[in-house]
Amino acid sequence: MSCFQTIADYGLRSLGIGERILPRGSVTLCEQFTLIGSGLIWNIYFGVVSLAFGFLFASALAVTKAWGPVWLRKPAEWFIFLFRGSPLFIQFFIAYEALVRLPKTGITLGGLLVPTDWTTSAWAGAALVLFLNTSAYAAEILYGALRAVPKGDLEAADAYGMTGWTKYRRVVWPTQLRLAWPAYTNEAIFLFHATTLVFFSGFPAYQQRGDALYYAKFFADKTYNPFIPYPIAAFYFILLTLALIGVFGVINRRLNRHLPGAQKPRLRIRPQIIR
Repeated sequence: MSCFQTIADYGLRSLGIGERILPRGSVTLCEQFTLIGSGLIWNIYFGVVSLAFGFLFASALAVTKAWGPVWLRKPAEWFIFLFRGSPLFIQFFIAYEALVRLPKTGITLGGLLVPTDWTTSAWAGAALVLFLNTSAYAAEILYGALRAVPKGDLEAADAYGMTGWTKYRRVVWPTQLRLAWPAYTNEAIFLFHATTLVFFSGFPAYQQRGDALYYAKFFADKTYNPFIPYPIAAFYFILLTLALIGVFGVINRRLNRHLPGAQKPRLRIRPQIIR
């Protein structure tokens, strides 16, 4: 089988498109690159979905923690502490064990039957855990940036007669985002790396449709040689990290376009070994 045929057969296997049976017998390098790259689609999905929704929720949490009433501020603080204080692997495990105990026939709410069987699927349950986890970390980052907004900016907004939502949208929010963006970039990179825990933490890979690390482990177990598939997975994640740095760098330059060149903060990517 040629490499082009292998790519055609296995390029989208993680989505259920193409060959359903994993390679048997001898394994080629092309098969490893193709299947591990196919699994990366799931990692990108988990990262993009949790980042998109998590950023919005984190923004609300940060504002609530800084300015909200006590009955809202305390739950926000507890939420942030809980998800930042517990390991992500355990969060995956507890979430799956809790979701799998929901009634398989569904839950009746207001006379309507709401199905629950889909919640134990990785695309839903694991994405929910990643969403909650990154929301907690991003909320703390945004909260710190919110507290660091220069007092002079707030006084200038008051002098112009800005209050409430107008003041936040036109003065506080842009400055907060500009201050938080370098740290948030590191959080985004770590989140994409953390997606490799999904299929090792309880959520099953339906019909062996896993992520990049799932297929890397499959080849390592099959060939008894981990020094080929795992470096291939690392190679893909390095490319993904470079793409993230590029995208977030463009946004960072956009946020700081009004500053002189010498004052523009540069992104400093610091890998997080232990979270």
